[in-house]
Amino acid sequence: MMNKIIKTSLILLIAFVSGCYYDTEEKLYPQVSSSCDLSNVTFATTVKPILQASCLSCHSNSKAANSGGGVKLENYADVLISTNNGKLMGTINHTPGYQAMPQGGGKLTDCEISKLQKWIDNGKLNN
Repeated sequence: MMNKIIKTSLILLIAFVSGCYYDTEEKLYPQVSSSCDLSNVTFATTVKPILQASCLSCHSNSKAANSGGGVKLENYADVLISTNNGKLMGTINHTPGYQAMPQGGGKLTDCEISKLQKWIDNGKLNN
């Protein structure tokens, strides 16, 4: 009888211990960092600097034909084309069916991607 109680207790203890883990809500449901300010996203002060830092080495007007697959991202009109056809967000989000960008580099930060998406959601204004 005592042996049966010990076995049952041991089984319950193992089940209890193995069923516990310590994932935090942040790990289970990642969100954009609270330090990512999406309150004043504009083309001139937000979008253009992100593209200049991460995209223009291949997608400037002078380099696009040779190294950028013809895609230009140097000015508002060019960015609007890539935004309207879905290529801008498809490539930077590394969406299947799109060539992941920046090519040979790491993915843009979640904050940068959120800022670009916010600009799009706000109407893609030339501001």
